[in-house]
Amino acid sequence: MKDTIIELLDAAGTQLKQQGILPQDTPLAIKVEPTKDKAHGDYASNLALTLAKPAGRKPRELAEALVAALPESAAIRQVDIAGPGFINFFAATDAVAQVVPSILDAGDTYGRSLSGQGQQVQVEFVSANPTGPLHVGHGRGAAIGDCLCRLLEATGYDVTREFYYNDAGVQIHNLALSVQARVKGLTPEAAEWPENGYRGAYIADVAKAYVAGETITADDREVTGKGDAEDLEAIQHFAVAYLRREQDLDLKAFGVAFDVYFLESSLYNDGKVDATVKALVDGGHTYEEDGATWLRTTDFGDDKDRVMRKKDGGYTYFLPDVAYHLDKWQRGFTTVINEQGADHHSTVTRVRAGLQALETGIPQGWPDYVLHQMVLVTRSGVEVKLSKRAGSYVTLRDLIDEVGRDATRFFLAARRADSQLTFDIDLARSQSNDNPVYYIQYAHARVCSMMRRAEADAKAFDHALGMQHLSRLDTEQEKELMNRLARYPEVVERAAQTREPQQVAQYLMDLASDFHTCYNAVKVMVDDAELRNPRMALGLATRQVLRNGLDLMGVSAPEEM
Repeated sequence: MKDTIIELLDAAGTQLKQQGILPQDTPLAIKVEPTKDKAHGDYASNLALTLAKPAGRKPRELAEALVAALPESAAIRQVDIAGPGFINFFAATDAVAQVVPSILDAGDTYGRSLSGQGQQVQVEFVSANPTGPLHVGHGRGAAIGDCLCRLLEATGYDVTREFYYNDAGVQIHNLALSVQARVKGLTPEAAEWPENGYRGAYIADVAKAYVAGETITADDREVTGKGDAEDLEAIQHFAVAYLRREQDLDLKAFGVAFDVYFLESSLYNDGKVDATVKALVDGGHTYEEDGATWLRTTDFGDDKDRVMRKKDGGYTYFLPDVAYHLDKWQRGFTTVINEQGADHHSTVTRVRAGLQALETGIPQGWPDYVLHQMVLVTRSGVEVKLSKRAGSYVTLRDLIDEVGRDATRFFLAARRADSQLTFDIDLARSQSNDNPVYYIQYAHARVCSMMRRAEADAKAFDHALGMQHLSRLDTEQEKELMNRLARYPEVVERAAQTREPQQVAQYLMDLASDFHTCYNAVKVMVDDAELRNPRMALGLATRQVLRNGLDLMGVSAPEEM
């Protein structure tokens, strides 16, 4: 319907140009949006307001000219002009109802498109250090990142999911020292415990497995514990593999999988970090000061230059990130999206500046970033801070065990990434309309229950009869529901373009609300088959869109609640 109205307005605008009312070179930037008040129609456009200045006319006068020039359309029942010049469109019931067979015919593909044209996109997300269990912040990144990948795939992109392991550096060394201390029988309370060591109970689990000689299979390696308390390198290899496996198991429980696992250590082993440094030095973008090597990031938009090699010869953290992103570019990914925590905000400018300094043709502003804010977990209105296993933070596994995968995924992805999120465990566990996951899933299950009841009462759905009498769907509640269903493809497209999966979550809540309102107001299982079947068809179309949308969120669509 929205596309139909845009086509009608485009034709009207073209006619006004031919009549000399509009200058020929005036662009027709047509926007059509659903109305908030149904007394003002189903859709509205502000086109007359945007064209008033180039036309040299009052907006309402121009709106009258546009309405007069609109082609006839069976899809539109009425057109009104409101306020200073808004054009309101009332859709014809028959036209609105055509969304029902469209959905039923398309099935699981309804809302999907080929707009991405197979373009390759790499999405890096989670990328947790292999130093402990995934925390709830990693979980938010996993939910948003995976939903974003699903959205991009639904709109025709060729998506590669990538996890970057920071398996080199000081934190990994501290991990090894912590496990070694446990192997030697020390506890975190001991005076000899490493100053920056990890104190969670999981460290004891790693040490026990190492001493027992367990074999750990990670993504790309198999490591067997040597049991030698003095071999710090062996302990480090084992600990990293052990925690990589644990994180992978948590992600699998969360319904998240990756195509590529990339190791930071490989950048050093393959000489890519050194090659990046050489390219930056040879390009004249570095200088020596106070025994350190600096990169002139101010030449590329940073507020000050940055140290890339410290006095002790070690690299600062952003330098391997530059080498890593150069590798992404060299692998052919012209579109890269990094989903990370907001604490990475300061690295965005530095990494982009470093990539520009390489002068390899990487465009400015590459790669794209989606940064998520922190998550506050509460129970009974009180913040939950500790996990028995991690010791200092709430783990992703804690949430999955508490409220289940569906609620965890939905709650973590249902808000804008750049907004702080309070995860209310009590709400996520509740079976009430206040719980958005339950409310949406219940709408799906309600349709399934209706169809089972119809079978039991010898009133099974007659598809042909339903399609033949769609014009009977003429109540305001039914029209509102059908208009909502028609907007789904646009929501998917916009959510993918803006990198905002929460738009799908909000749409599903609105759709469930419209369905429950309609179901409570309009009786479906009536004796009149010519009314019952189109209403059943509307229910089935709603169920299909709910299922499709929940799939984009990585959430199940149960048939019973």
